[in-house]
Amino acid sequence: MAYWSDPATPTESELPSTNPYGNYTVVDTVPKEMLHLVDTHWYQFPPLNPLWHGLLGICIFAIGMMGAIGNGVVIWVFMNTKSLRNPTNTLVVNLALSDFLMMLSMCPAMVISCYYGTWILGPFVCELYGFAGSLFGCISIWTMVLITLDRYNVIVKGVSAKPLSGKGAILRILFVWTMSLLWCLFPFFGWNRYVPEGNMTACGTDYLSEDTLSVSYLFVYATWVYGIPLFVTVYSYTFIVRAVAAHEKQMRDQAKKMGVKSLRNEEAQKTSAECRLAKVALVTVSLWFMAWTPYFIINFTGILNREKVTPLFSIWGSLFAKSNAIYNPIVYAISHPKYRAALMKKMPCLACSTDGGDSEVVSTTTNQTGNNDKSEAA
Repeated sequence: MAYWSDPATPTESELPSTNPYGNYTVVDTVPKEMLHLVDTHWYQFPPLNPLWHGLLGICIFAIGMMGAIGNGVVIWVFMNTKSLRNPTNTLVVNLALSDFLMMLSMCPAMVISCYYGTWILGPFVCELYGFAGSLFGCISIWTMVLITLDRYNVIVKGVSAKPLSGKGAILRILFVWTMSLLWCLFPFFGWNRYVPEGNMTACGTDYLSEDTLSVSYLFVYATWVYGIPLFVTVYSYTFIVRAVAAHEKQMRDQAKKMGVKSLRNEEAQKTSAECRLAKVALVTVSLWFMAWTPYFIINFTGILNREKVTPLFSIWGSLFAKSNAIYNPIVYAISHPKYRAALMKKMPCLACSTDGGDSEVVSTTTNQTGNNDKSEAA
């Protein structure tokens, strides 16, 4: 049963109803000081079955713990392993930091709200919550874009590419943080706003407002954090795949001319490591879009066809978006050769080991220095 349809008499432990319409709705227990942020659209829906709040709270708690621990380990390992300190891995650390801060700032508040079945932390914390979600989400996606562009630079342009410098990495990170902060501050000054979502246990941008100015923010912001990154990523990986395919064909043709099965010299091993880690970056970016696409769909459904948006429908955006923070540590633990080697050395209980070709890649990449370090940091 999706909704709690029995209007039982409130007990002493329940929060008092603040619904001005008198019907039994999902807004009943929202504190009075929050009502000015709640859209009238939500007054037509009965309260969610308490089971949904319990399940959502458990899921968010698990995601928060795994995301905070996983990204904390990534930051600690990269910052304390000298061989991993290079410009490209600075972007990796920034991505982990963004995900870690998202878990730290959002999951506790949502777990508390799920426990009470409504948002009880007040309007200002609601706005801060929505701001934090937008800020760290924007930072994560644009950091992923920078990592993708670095892969494009290394693999497609090859030896003619200008290596990413430490200063260049820091400047790119500062740009991402500055632009993200600017975009996410606009709702505090009247261009859209942060409001409770339909389940009343989380807050985000107001996608139900019919005000032209408010709607314009969502279109422009979605273009910045979703449309442009998606285009850049697809464009970059199209050429990355072409470059990898061309290289593999060239290697096969050369091996055939020499009458051998394959060419496995040092240069081939180096390129194999680069291609392998490009796949890691592709998987990571794909997982990010899988995580944030539900939010994109919910927002634009609210703009274009708000009747389709229900409290239960609005839950999935928060759940999928936050789950992104646990993907990246898993991907790097399994597929990043030098990170896996460092994790094995520093925290053997968390290390992942693989057989066959992986060991060869780990051995090769561990012994590479200079420009090769840059090639391993996808």
